[in-house]
Order: sequence, then C-alpha cells, then structure tokens
Amino acid sequence: MLTPVRRHLTAGDSLAASRAWWESAAPEYQAEHGEFLGDADFLWCPEGLRESAARLLGDVAGQRVLEVGAGAGQCSRWLVSHGAAAVGVDVSAAQLRHARELDRRTGVHTVLVQADAQQLPFASASFDLACSAYGAVPFVSDSAAVMAEVSRVLRPGGRWVFSLTHPIRWCFADDPGEGGLVAQTSYFDRRPYVEVDEAGRPTYVEHHRTLGDRIREVLAAGLVIDDLIEPEWPADHDRPWGQWSPLRGRILPGTAVFLTHKPG
Repeated sequence: MLTPVRRHLTAGDSLAASRAWWESAAPEYQAEHGEFLGDADFLWCPEGLRESAARLLGDVAGQRVLEVGAGAGQCSRWLVSHGAAAVGVDVSAAQLRHARELDRRTGVHTVLVQADAQQLPFASASFDLACSAYGAVPFVSDSAAVMAEVSRVLRPGGRWVFSLTHPIRWCFADDPGEGGLVAQTSYFDRRPYVEVDEAGRPTYVEHHRTLGDRIREVLAAGLVIDDLIEPEWPADHDRPWGQWSPLRGRILPGTAVFLTHKPG
C-alpha cells in the first residue's frame, strides 16, 4: 500500500521515482484515459479544452514544434496531422512504446525522443513552438530548468504554451467529492507530494509551485507571459478525471495554462 506524504527529495530520487512510476503505470493510464485523450487529438486539460477549439498555438502548419512530456504522443500526432513537424520528448520508454502502437493504429508517424525535460537534447533555436499538456513540468524537481531549456531551444519569437494542475488545488485533498472542497494544506508548502512504499521509497512525485513561482520561473528564462488561462468546467461535461470533477470544477480552478513567447 502506498502512503502519500509531503517531503523533500533529491533531484535524483525524484527523477528515478517519476521514471519508474510511468514505466509501470503507462498501460493502465492509457487504458483509463485513452478514449478521452484521443489517439491523435490535443487535449489541454481534464476540463476538456482541446486545441482544435482553443487555438492557443495558432496555425501550426509548417512549424517545427516540440512537445515536452509527450506521453504516448497524442498531441504530437494531432500536430503532425495539421501540418506541423513535431518532435515529442518523454522520460518514459513505456509511454513511447505505447506511442508506437498508436502510430500503427492511426497511420500518423511521430518523432519521439526519450529524454529528461531538464536537459533537452536539441540545438539552440531549433523550434518555432513548444507545448506541454500536463507533461514534465510538475514532475521534475527543477521546473525552472525546463523553462530555461525550452527558451534555449526556441527561436526568437517562438511560443511556449504549457498546462498543469492549478496551484490552488494543492491546498485540497485529491478527492473529486465534497471532501476535496476543504482546504487541508498550506498553499505555501512547497514540499513535493510523494507516495512511498512500505519501505519508505518514493514511488510517485509531483512538485508544487505557487502561481508567483511559476511566473518568476518563466520570466527568469527570458520569456514573456502573454496570458494565463484558467479553464472553467463546461456545463455539459460530466466525466471526472481523478480528482477533477464537475463538483470541484465549478467551484475551484483545476488547470492553469500559461501562454508565453520568446522575444524576437
């Protein structure tokens, strides 16, 4: 049985736990959420915001796009089908293996690289756009390094759009019901959320930052913030996703989407 705690971890322990968790959980995750994600679709968040409607990236045709934390490449596959030259990066080999299965199923080929988002294996100024839908940023110990790396590989004028759990949710339990409406933890407690096994070894890690922390990380990377979107829960959306649910989503923001660009 896994026990959740809030505690500090070394960068190495955090990376090892995240890689091991996704290696083991990828099949179950894709089986549970694959239908909602779509095989070749771009879903920004559990609220159901899709790139086809939101157009946060603009016209991607002819653009070289980096997806950070690509998982099984659903978003990259959508980008390719809309004329982009997309490259997806993920730390998990199991996720990338599932991506190959989806490539075969859809007939859309994705370029995927196994790598740590804190050390991107690409030349500077090699992408026009970068994006991440709940990928990498909350799972690494040094998310400021991710911002700096994305800024490095973006060409001047390039955009970086990423979504992640809204920081206010860290005050509340991961409960889609009424229990998830009662604040239990300080918003300013930046210790990561860690699940540990019987021996106390970390098996799952997510790192909390406040909105202010996120803004400072983006600005420190030399990027400009153009917008911050907090998607509202649609009235006709009744499908929960873990702790995200219609009950909570109509009261508390569940997702933050940062729209940024590199000055040109």
